[in-house]
Amino acid sequence: MKVIRLFLWILWRIWFYILMGVPIVILSPLLILSILSPKTYPQFFFLARIWARIILIGMGFNYKIERDQEMEKGKSYMLVANHTSMADIMLMFVTSKNPFVFVGKKELTKIPVFGFFYKRTSIVVDRSSPKSRQEVFIRAQKRLSEGLSICIFPEGGVPDDESVVLDEFKDGAFRLAIDHQIPIVPMTFPDNKKRFSYTFFSGSPGLMRSKVHKFITTDGLELDDRKELKANVRKVIYDQLLAYNTK
Repeated sequence: MKVIRLFLWILWRIWFYILMGVPIVILSPLLILSILSPKTYPQFFFLARIWARIILIGMGFNYKIERDQEMEKGKSYMLVANHTSMADIMLMFVTSKNPFVFVGKKELTKIPVFGFFYKRTSIVVDRSSPKSRQEVFIRAQKRLSEGLSICIFPEGGVPDDESVVLDEFKDGAFRLAIDHQIPIVPMTFPDNKKRFSYTFFSGSPGLMRSKVHKFITTDGLELDDRKELKANVRKVIYDQLLAYNTK
C-alpha cells in the first residue's frame, strides 16, 4: 500500500509540472505578444490568471477566497503573504484582480518554459548580491509608475523547517511601500503547506483558502517606521494562521 501511495505521489507531482508547462506552450503566441510592451502587461496578467486556475483546478485544489476589503481598479498596492509552496504563485494570481508583478528569486528562472516568462515579467533578485537587491527598488519604482502593484513574499523564501508557522519578515516590501506611500495588502494562505509543500512525498487535493485582510496604510510613514509596520503586518498574518490551525 505504501509503494502504491508513493507511486501516486510521484505521478501527481509530475502532473503539476505538466500543468505548468503545457498551457504556457499552448498560449505562448499570445503570451509573447503580451510581454513585448509594458502597456500590454495587463493582457499578460489576464492570461496568467487563466494559467493559474488551470493548475489549481487540475491539481484538485478547490480554492476559496475571503476578502475583508476590495482593491480599487487602477490603484497600486503592496501584496504580501506567507510563503510555503510553489502553489502560492498560482493562488496569488487568482486572488488579486489588480495586475501585479512578483519580486522573486532568480532560481525560478531555471524552470523550463515557466522560467522564460517569469524572467521577463517579474522583478528577479539574486539575494546573494547587494547590487541586485538595490536594483529591485529601481525596477519596482518603474512598475509602480506604470500603475501596477508589487507582490513580495516577505519571509524571503520558504523555511527549510516546515514546523515554522511564519518566518521572520525582511524589510524590502515595507521599505518599498513606505517609499511609494502605497497600501499593504496582507494575505494569509493557510492550506498551501498541507496541500503542496516542497517536501516531494507529501500533499493532497483539497481546499486552498486565501484570506485578504484589511489593508494597512503607509500614508505619512517614514523609513524609520518600517520595523513597526513590518511587525504589524506579520502579526495579522501570523494570528490568522494560528486561528486557522486551531479550527
